[in-house]
Amino acid sequence: MELKINNQTKQFAIDSLTVQALLDLEIPIKQNGIAVAINNTVIPKSNWNSHPIQETDDILIISATQGG
Repeated sequence: MELKINNQTKQFAIDSLTVQALLDLEIPIKQNGIAVAINNTVIPKSNWNSHPIQETDDILIISATQGG
């Protein structure tokens, strides 16, 4: 499966993924403070385990940062 994540094309040897499965592959540690949008729609964390990802999806993963 070829996915566009944060404007970069990446290849995965898996045919089907959920948002949570993708995050487990991309960010296996420290998944707090993350927001995910697919095709410009924010996916609530409560749906990450069930929301399927399609090969044509445009995925944006944002990590919260702090500063002042």
